[in-house]
Amino acid sequence: QVHLVESGGGLVQPGGSLRLSCAVSGNIYSSTVLGWYRQPPGKNRELVATIRPDGRLRYAESVKGRYTISRDKEQKMLYLQMDNLKPEDTAVYYCNVLRGSVDYWGQGTQVTVSS
Repeated sequence: QVHLVESGGGLVQPGGSLRLSCAVSGNIYSSTVLGWYRQPPGKNRELVATIRPDGRLRYAESVKGRYTISRDKEQKMLYLQMDNLKPEDTAVYYCNVLRGSVDYWGQGTQVTVSS
């Protein structure tokens, strides 16, 4: 079983920064893909960024150049550094682990970008 707990969300002004963290517990194998997704108000959940076991990164076009995904294998942590935030980044952000064909999700953390 895999358990995910996100933290670091909050209210920030446009142009500001936040760093989300995700604590991962359970059996994480070398074939696991880690990622961040978000669900804006009234919209479907969408991919933000993923990191593959070989270290390859993938970002949504809307966040390229502003967000950075990273992981700490030893501490079993996943991070999302978000810079130059925009009001359209407002959403609930979810940590995700894809192990084989099974998705695991955290409870989500709210990010609100507003002046």
